[in-house]
Amino acid sequence: MSVTAVVVNLVRERVAKWPADPGQGVVFDLLRLLSRWRSQMLANTYIHLQGRRIWSGPFVGMEYVDSATEGALMPRLLGTYESELHPHLASLAAEGLDGVIDVGCAEGYYAVGLARMMPDVTVYAYDIDEKARASCAELAQRNGVADRVVVGGEFKPDGFEAFAGRRMLVLVDTEGAELDILRPDLSPALAGMSIIVETHDVFRAGALETLQARFAATHDIVRVDQQPKTFEMPPFLRPMTHLDQLLAVWEWRLQPTPWLVMRPKRT
Repeated sequence: MSVTAVVVNLVRERVAKWPADPGQGVVFDLLRLLSRWRSQMLANTYIHLQGRRIWSGPFVGMEYVDSATEGALMPRLLGTYESELHPHLASLAAEGLDGVIDVGCAEGYYAVGLARMMPDVTVYAYDIDEKARASCAELAQRNGVADRVVVGGEFKPDGFEAFAGRRMLVLVDTEGAELDILRPDLSPALAGMSIIVETHDVFRAGALETLQARFAATHDIVRVDQQPKTFEMPPFLRPMTHLDQLLAVWEWRLQPTPWLVMRPKRT
C-alpha cells in the first residue's frame, strides 16, 4: 500500500471518530498528519529528480538517505535543516577541534556531515536505537568517512570523562534526555567542552532553564531560536505552490525547541 493510501485511510478513520462539534485541536492534528504526508511526497520527488545528495548548506554534496529514522527528511535533503546552527558550526570548525561527540545521532546527518566538513576530526556517534546506528554506519561508509565515524550505543552521563582535556564539540539531541546526559556533576570534563544542545521543554518541562543554570558558571551561553528559512531552491521546487515551498523546509516540530550553544568561559 502506498504512503498516500495509508494516509487516506488514516484520515477516514480519524474523521469517522470526530465528535459532532470537533474542536480546533482535532482539526490541527489532522492538518499535521496531512502536512507530514505532503512533506514526504516532496522528499520522494526530490530523490527522484535530484538523487540523495544534499542540495545546500555546510553538508552540500553529502550522499544522504531516502528514509529518515526520525523527523523530517526533506529539509535535510535541502540542507536547510536547523540552519540556525550553521554559523555556530562554521565558527567552531574554524577554531579547530579534536573530535565531536554526537549523542542522538539518528541516521548520521551531523555525524557524517561534520566528518566530511572537518577531515581531520573523528566523530563519536551514539544512539540507543539499533536501526539508527546501522544507518549511521552505512551512511559513513557511503560517504568515505567510516574510518572517522565511531558508532556506539547508549551514552552514559559520565562518558565525557573519556575525552577530558581534548577540544571536543558535544552535540545532544535526545528528545528530553538531554537533562540526563548533560550532567557536569558526573562529568567535570564538560566544563572544557563546547556544547550544542536542543532543548525539549515539550517533553521535559524546564529543560531549557535547567541546562542554562547547570552551565552558567562554566560556559558562555547563547540561546538560538528557529527562524524563517531562505535558500536557493532546486529547479523543481521553484514553480510549486508557496504551501509546498513552506512544507519543504518544515522540520515537524511540535513546539519550539530552542538550542543552547555553550562555549567554555575563557579564564
